[in-house]
Amino acid sequence: MAVPNPRTEAATIAPVEPVVAAASEPERFERAGAISDRLVDNIETVVYGKRNEIKLVLTALACDGHVLLEDVPGTAKTVLARAIAGSIDGAIPQRIQCTPDLQPTDVTGLSVFDQRTREFEFRPGPIFANVVLVDEINRATPKTQSALLEAMAERQVTVDGVTRELPYPFLLLATENPIEYEGTFPLPEAQLDRFFLRTALGYPGLEDELKILTDQRYAHPLDELRPVVGLDEVQELRAAAQHVYVDHVLHRWVVELVRATREQESVVIGSSVRGSLALERAARAWALLDGRSYVVPKDIERLFAPVLVHRVVFTPGFVARARATGWTEAIEEFRQSCLTLAPQPGSEDDALFEDGVRPAPAE
Repeated sequence: MAVPNPRTEAATIAPVEPVVAAASEPERFERAGAISDRLVDNIETVVYGKRNEIKLVLTALACDGHVLLEDVPGTAKTVLARAIAGSIDGAIPQRIQCTPDLQPTDVTGLSVFDQRTREFEFRPGPIFANVVLVDEINRATPKTQSALLEAMAERQVTVDGVTRELPYPFLLLATENPIEYEGTFPLPEAQLDRFFLRTALGYPGLEDELKILTDQRYAHPLDELRPVVGLDEVQELRAAAQHVYVDHVLHRWVVELVRATREQESVVIGSSVRGSLALERAARAWALLDGRSYVVPKDIERLFAPVLVHRVVFTPGFVARARATGWTEAIEEFRQSCLTLAPQPGSEDDALFEDGVRPAPAE
């Protein structure tokens, strides 16, 4: 009986990343801005009134990161995942519904013995897609949750000793039930830290909900969604985000803010160095999606909670107060406390970051 050979079996479903031709700085940012605008505008045709939330998810896409959506059912999370995949030419969407009996191989795939060839044949699981929605991730057991760690961190999975790369681009959107819901397994800190950012879509506004009723009377808007960017343009967006300018003053402030999360009385474990890296990269991508080639302090303040809070372990006392007063208010209090310990760069540096003034280009 033949068995898989880790040294000879080829990786499956692993497209080569597109190569982007070199471009001048102004041209690079102009093209990236046009790509991001097309993406956001196209997704907004099916996810109404959530432009900032869409931009947050695309920020993760531009940074090769993943997103945790903590939200109630029925807030367009699946629609958002399908809309992102549908907006990228050739991208494949998949959805994994997590339940307590979901096995790791249900996610990664497994080798099946073929009676005709007398050999094992690998059957890829739903993780082999470009945009993967992992619905209710905290309903899966820790063993199944851990199967996602390698895919999220290294864009590859290892099954039967064989490592297989995942398709490019790869974006994982996971949804999490509020912790008060029964039948859930809280995500371990190590896995939470793998998510680039955490956010929520929330319910649509009144007018947007009325528009949803009207537009879905006969068919779903997703049926008419068409791709507006290619895989090579996604790579252009990622390359441009890496070249967005961040002044050394803001670099220092990012580190000070992250270190401030470790010095709060309400915190057991503060954000790791991975938080510093994620906040700086997210600020670059957010600035790019906002039409700028440089980062300003408001970018970092805007991204503080989505990027850092899920990486922090709070004391039981803080958690109890947050449940009583509401997490939104508690997180804002925590953010302000960190900003007090690590205040925004002083007025003598502010002129560097005013809108409309472009700093010197990065080396």
